[in-house]
Amino acid sequence: MERHQFKTTINASREKVWQTLWNDETYRQWTSAFAKGSRAETDWKTGSKVLFLDGKNRGMVSMIAENTPNEVMSFRHLGIFKHGVENLDEGRRKGWSGAIENYTLKNVDGKTELTIDQDVTEEDGEHFSSMWPEALQRLKALAEGTPINELIAENQR
Repeated sequence: MERHQFKTTINASREKVWQTLWNDETYRQWTSAFAKGSRAETDWKTGSKVLFLDGKNRGMVSMIAENTPNEVMSFRHLGIFKHGVENLDEGRRKGWSGAIENYTLKNVDGKTELTIDQDVTEEDGEHFSSMWPEALQRLKALAEGTPINELIAENQR
């Protein structure tokens, strides 16, 4: 597995960025860059299970390894969820069971620096590297109060 890092600076407080990351409505908006209908089913507490699902109720089974509000959210990915069934063996078989995904927020000059460290298989590395920039653009727009379409159009110029 390889560790990939993605980073952005957002002109908003850590509290605002945190809320934008994990609030159900905004979570669905910024994660739609990965899959249409994305959502997370969890209570967001350390040790709790998370189902990261797409619009077809397929996705990943994970657990929250750490939740320190406004600072760190860490997930440990365990397996897949498909047809209403959790399959932890599939994550082990594909070599990514135990992969970590960390979100770290820091104050930098009155703004928030968000760093995502994500363990990915060599097979999935390119996929995530191509999707994270749009996801971060969406997140930044939501947290800063900029219309998402306007920000994405501006970055494509």
